[in-house]
Amino acid sequence: MSVNVLAVGDVVGEKGVAFLRQKLWGLRKLRDIDFAVVNGENAGVVGLNPRDAEDIFAAGADVITLGNHAFQKNTILQYLEDHGNILRPSNLSPLSPGLGYGEFDMPFGKIAVLNLIGRCGMDFGPDNPFYEAERILSKLTAKMILVDFHAEATSEKAALAWHLDGRISALWGTHTHVQTSDAGVLPKGTGFITDLGMTGPALSILGVKPEQSIGRFLGEPKRTPYAEAPGPCKIEGAIFRLDPASGRCLLAEAIRLTE
Repeated sequence: MSVNVLAVGDVVGEKGVAFLRQKLWGLRKLRDIDFAVVNGENAGVVGLNPRDAEDIFAAGADVITLGNHAFQKNTILQYLEDHGNILRPSNLSPLSPGLGYGEFDMPFGKIAVLNLIGRCGMDFGPDNPFYEAERILSKLTAKMILVDFHAEATSEKAALAWHLDGRISALWGTHTHVQTSDAGVLPKGTGFITDLGMTGPALSILGVKPEQSIGRFLGEPKRTPYAEAPGPCKIEGAIFRLDPASGRCLLAEAIRLTE
């Protein structure tokens, strides 16, 4: 018996959430998915609120992970305290609400999810994710361990995956919203992809209206809050097939579903 895990890339905006609700349960059935982790930190375009989180869970997510916009919406702070299956990066300040990791008892066995954030190119100073990962791994009892590493630098994501190779089941990158072509299994049995991609408007720049992003690069002085782009949507992510007895990854495959 194997366990199929689906990791879904950053959900952007109402359209991204709506498309997830439309397609995720069908995708789970089609690909025989046992456990789904969805990064939801951009469900409100920048940050998410409790309604976004409830919609993502209703869409079929078992766990929601976050990132650098985890606390952008004040309304999410108490929700993080009240719900153990929505995770913010563990290596943020100890004053942060909510949890950075969790172990979940499922019909196929116990599975752990850890959310970390990178330091390269970020505009704040989290603790070292390598040391934080070591600290948390020493506490876990689950053999199947999943890591969402929300980071900018491809080198930082790959370095952490190789550092943890053989000690975790899978590590995937989020944050850049661009799916990479390197899904695979590292030598000691850890599944890896540098970035899952995103879920939301396909004809966009990272999910938002292209003209807004272009304007910022041109230096336009008047800025409006980012808005999701119109048009068709996509879901991007990866599937990891795990051996529940050893925790090793047997197969890693990038996936994309479009309208």
